[in-house]
Amino acid sequence: MTKNILIIWWWFGGLASAILMAKDGHKVTLIEKNDHVGGRASLLKKDGFERDMWPSRYLMPDVFQKFFESIGENVQDHLTLTKLSPQYRIYFEEDTEQKEPHYIEITGDIAKDMKTLEAIEPGVSDAFMDYLKKSELQYDVGMQYVYKNYDSIFDFFTFEILQQWLKLKIFSTFSTYVKKFFATSKMHKIVQYPLVFLGTAPYDAPALYNIMSHVDFNLWLFYPQGGIYEIVRVLKKIGKKHGVTYLTNTEAQQLNIDPQTKKITTVQTSQGSFTPDLVICNADMAWAETTLLAPEYQTYPATYWHKKTFAPSAFLVYLWVNKKLPILHHTLIFSEDRKKNFGAIFDTKELPENPSLYICTPSKTDPTVAPEGRENLFVLVPIPNGITVDKETEDRYEKMIFDYIERTCHISFQENIVSKHRFHVADFQSRYNARNGTALGLAHKLSQTALRRPNNISKKVKNLFYVGHNTNPGIGMPMVMVSAMLAHQRVTNYLKKHW
Repeated sequence: MTKNILIIWWWFGGLASAILMAKDGHKVTLIEKNDHVGGRASLLKKDGFERDMWPSRYLMPDVFQKFFESIGENVQDHLTLTKLSPQYRIYFEEDTEQKEPHYIEITGDIAKDMKTLEAIEPGVSDAFMDYLKKSELQYDVGMQYVYKNYDSIFDFFTFEILQQWLKLKIFSTFSTYVKKFFATSKMHKIVQYPLVFLGTAPYDAPALYNIMSHVDFNLWLFYPQGGIYEIVRVLKKIGKKHGVTYLTNTEAQQLNIDPQTKKITTVQTSQGSFTPDLVICNADMAWAETTLLAPEYQTYPATYWHKKTFAPSAFLVYLWVNKKLPILHHTLIFSEDRKKNFGAIFDTKELPENPSLYICTPSKTDPTVAPEGRENLFVLVPIPNGITVDKETEDRYEKMIFDYIERTCHISFQENIVSKHRFHVADFQSRYNARNGTALGLAHKLSQTALRRPNNISKKVKNLFYVGHNTNPGIGMPMVMVSAMLAHQRVTNYLKKHW
């Protein structure tokens, strides 16, 4: 049963798939177009500094634990996880004019957090606890779906689970669902903010995604010491233990198919060709289907992707400053006019003015990621995908964002910047082959969830499988780890049937 398996691009899905397949005794090779590993979770090295290129948000520890158990490992043996408390701080644009900094902090301690929320919306406690209880129940029910592959609606629904969904009354949008519990705009923003990491707006996202509130308030937020890239190092180390071969600067160029068997015979790359028995593709799925495959072998041709909604891109600025800043590891600023903010991103495709944004400062938790007395941080502003941002616009927008942060958070840092690096739409396209420069992939709107998301098997090529953010379960590190387990199930069943 030992087979040669080629994995194209090694982000979290590819790294995890490699371990699962190698542990089964297969010969596994991963190829990566760039000179770094980890995909969006890679490292930025500049001016003598090194830092994560992606938010250090370690969520859903139960999912990571289950993956490590599936490969015979204990996550605690590999990662030092720090529980963050406070978990994050929120500034509201409408409070900017106050003389002193005004913010709230979510601690992860429900009793403390209830007092904070009561100050925002008096009398909200009962509604919030009811909302959170339903969120936890939906999480427990929803996770029954996550670890399964689907080929039809009969795989997706059982009578018992359908009854639970109907009872919970979640067949609506997230925005509509939240308004049943909370009256104020600030409460809506607090419980809906995780959607920015799912790449969609509250009025497009299924109400099911209120499960993120259970993740946010009940399951805690962690930080792996050394940063998110430490997870990449760990997965690579475990893979090497099982004999996985890793190749960088090796870009996949074409999948050659035998028209008789409908199987991949060779994979042409920038460093020569490979002859695998099967391929697991972790590259951006829209790019892979339309670039690596001839039209007759595309399960999802160009016309399919034209109709899909992709998550926003991001205007990222990586910074090192020579002073300590009075902000937390995770800091959020919420725009006063949320409708206008979402409208600019999803409808008019403009750079949003005074936007909601996120600041990640891992040096607040991990002294190893910045020199003493300095701060390592980055600013992430969701912006439209598919737009062009020239140098003049970059400069103007960066200045506007920095002034906005200083004004809203009552801090100063612009004069203390010793190094910075910008990254946005064109960079996501060139570095990751991300369609339209999306920062995340296919948005999690109702029409792109579960059965309506691209499958992880090709319908046209028998030995081609997919893993990662554009297939099920979807976006985010925990879900991509699950996608590797689902791809492993597919490959295992395929090998049992065909060999």
